[in-house]
Amino acid sequence: MPARAIMLQGTGSNVGKSLLVAGLARACLRRNLVVRPFKPQNMSNNAAVTTDGGEIGRAQALQALAAGVAPSVHMNPILLKPEAERGSQVVVQGRVHARTTARAYQALKPSLMPRVLESFHRLGDGADIVLVEGAGSASEINLRTHDIANMGFARAADVPVIVVGDIDRGGVIASLVGTQAVLPPQDAAMIVGFIVNRMRGDPSLFSAGMDAIAQRTGWPALGLVPWFEAAERLPAEDSQDLVARRHQPQGDGRVVIAVPLLPRIANFDDLDPLAAEPGIDMVCVRPGQALPGTADLIILPGSKATMADLAALRDAGWDIDIKAHRRRGGRVLGLCGGYQMLGGRIADPDGVEGTPGSVAGLGLLDVETTLTADKRLLHVTGETMADGVSFRGYEMHMGRTTGVDTARPFVRLMDGRTDGATSADGLVAGTYTHGFFADDRQRSAWLVRLGTAPSTRNHGLEIEATLDRLATHLETHVDVDRLLHLAR
Repeated sequence: MPARAIMLQGTGSNVGKSLLVAGLARACLRRNLVVRPFKPQNMSNNAAVTTDGGEIGRAQALQALAAGVAPSVHMNPILLKPEAERGSQVVVQGRVHARTTARAYQALKPSLMPRVLESFHRLGDGADIVLVEGAGSASEINLRTHDIANMGFARAADVPVIVVGDIDRGGVIASLVGTQAVLPPQDAAMIVGFIVNRMRGDPSLFSAGMDAIAQRTGWPALGLVPWFEAAERLPAEDSQDLVARRHQPQGDGRVVIAVPLLPRIANFDDLDPLAAEPGIDMVCVRPGQALPGTADLIILPGSKATMADLAALRDAGWDIDIKAHRRRGGRVLGLCGGYQMLGGRIADPDGVEGTPGSVAGLGLLDVETTLTADKRLLHVTGETMADGVSFRGYEMHMGRTTGVDTARPFVRLMDGRTDGATSADGLVAGTYTHGFFADDRQRSAWLVRLGTAPSTRNHGLEIEATLDRLATHLETHVDVDRLLHLAR
């Protein structure tokens, strides 16, 4: 018997759909239901490697964790990874399928719907319920033709829809009522209820607002959800969330880690476990601001477009700041694309990132990188060469890096390979390995190396506990049983 399904769509982007699906997945798991998360189309450069050897959006990997299942490529069959202002890499069922502009993608979508439906039905096999997350806004009628992310999918798969509005951004009554007003009647008929998310203050002050929405739309109110403060402990998918979470150094003797926020930053959840440490000030620096001279460590994060982000780094003057930091004896760590930037040159002979060519790197490591079209996607285990500390992580990159400093690799992997490079004095390092700060052993070693106490935290258990708190939060403020009853 096919699994039941319900879909959460939003009045706009970033209204909290991903977090709601994660919390509902954990609530279903606690009801002993077999639950699967599903997002037909996602746009994010924060991706995760799946157990079946592909990649999906980080939010769907978190939702899989909440559901108590291994992440699968079928949970996010279409992943768009922006590479330029109007272009993206298109990942289909975990593998790179094409590179396209936003306009050309509209013509590509009809050919992708069968893959989306295939993944949806595969997820439903053996499940009690599939929780579906839409993308962007349900009311984007300008993109309705060939839509695979919102009402186009809901209609094709016959999945009822709950619309989510964000009261914190203002205008939530107009956004929900307006969504019904602009939708074609057959699309509007798919909607079976609404949720208002991110309420701050006294919920009773909005009871009349909930009534007004219900009266004007005819949709039942399924919940008014207060702001969930602990959300910042969970991996973010949007780089704007990254900016909101970080702060300026407090000047209280804690270790300062500076991160330049590049336009196409990728896999930035690498930073979350460090930022959560009480002895760390994680300072994310936007263009127009200098990297703090008090930094103990500068991390160059991953990038979806290394050469373009390197140009942006230079435009911001951060190359000067990084080299000054290096002269003062500061540490620099490059992750994936950031590792490539630290070398002497980056070559793109096949135009993987755009026009074929090459650019000079920062020259802090004696290595060179050649970008290639093939992408390495796999989970890895190993140990850091400097101290023999074990870790678990993953690789997700395109390109080969060679040179003198690779003779001093950053890590030794259990499959016999080495990865990364280290400067002769050990203060500059780069690696293609992601996720090792989430390993408590590795993170503790870095804290000690930076001159502070080792970590006392269990990062994995904290994530699990936060998901349980989120489920309890939603069970308190959402009519979960009615929501599940509305699924079909």
